[in-house]
Amino acid sequence: MKTSDVLRHQKIKSLTAQHTEKVADVSIGLWEKVATQIISIVGEGGFDSLYARSIFLTRVTFPWLVDSSGSSQSPHRFANLQTSLEGQTPALIREANSLLLITFTDILASLIGEPLTARILDSAWDTDVQKAAGKELKHE
Repeated sequence: MKTSDVLRHQKIKSLTAQHTEKVADVSIGLWEKVATQIISIVGEGGFDSLYARSIFLTRVTFPWLVDSSGSSQSPHRFANLQTSLEGQTPALIREANSLLLITFTDILASLIGEPLTARILDSAWDTDVQKAAGKELKHE
């Protein structure tokens, strides 16, 4: 695994671990921000395909995640994810959402490259993965 992958994974784990209350709502908020950025680039169909594949792969570890088929047609794109998460403990929600985001961004990075993926995530979450990467590398 490349250093940039590890840094992206650490950033996702950090973001998903920051909140202790309303964890399901925070998780959905992270997804909504990512969706806005990705849809502006690849359209709804492209996002839905990436998201569905991520759910499929993550269900191996968390089988209680509901399949997202057709969720973009509902008023709330992540209604099925919200329902799945709300029935779990906060720790399990954070763990599942972290793995789902990592899976999604791994697929995205394999398609468009790590630098563009990092910029998209920075824009979505108002973070700077590149700065964090520089700090991490200086400390090694």
